[in-house]
Amino acid sequence: MIYGSIVRMKIRQTFDHVNNHRWDKALEAVTPNVHHRVSGAHALGGERHDKDSVRLWFERLGRVLPNLQITLTEITVKGSPWNTKVFAQWDGKATLLNSEAYINRGLHVFTLRWGKVHALEEFQDSQAAAKGLDAQSAAGIEEAGARPIVS
Repeated sequence: MIYGSIVRMKIRQTFDHVNNHRWDKALEAVTPNVHHRVSGAHALGGERHDKDSVRLWFERLGRVLPNLQITLTEITVKGSPWNTKVFAQWDGKATLLNSEAYINRGLHVFTLRWGKVHALEEFQDSQAAAKGLDAQSAAGIEEAGARPIVS
């Protein structure tokens, strides 16, 4: 019970770090050989297998959707400290450069071992993400149309 409360607090803090572009803080608990996968064929999609590539991904997220705010709607923690699954449901909103609203909803699935993130999978409306990134690219953020960062 206490363990789950601590994990939920840490997950909330991590999303707060992402919302405020504090990438170093967001990545503190990530292992060097993390597996990070985001659904969709767009600039933020793909798979990464190391912390440095995940850092590049977060930096890109901040550049292509600079005012994105993610609101957690539910966090579920299952398992023991040596093998924990965390399910974090969220709503994401931003204003695109063309003044349109970007709205997405998704689920992060974290695999933790002794408080360290070994895997992170993000399931979202990949069509909404691609559409939003296309709009950002058309408005002048070239990186929004780039190939995914993969490793």
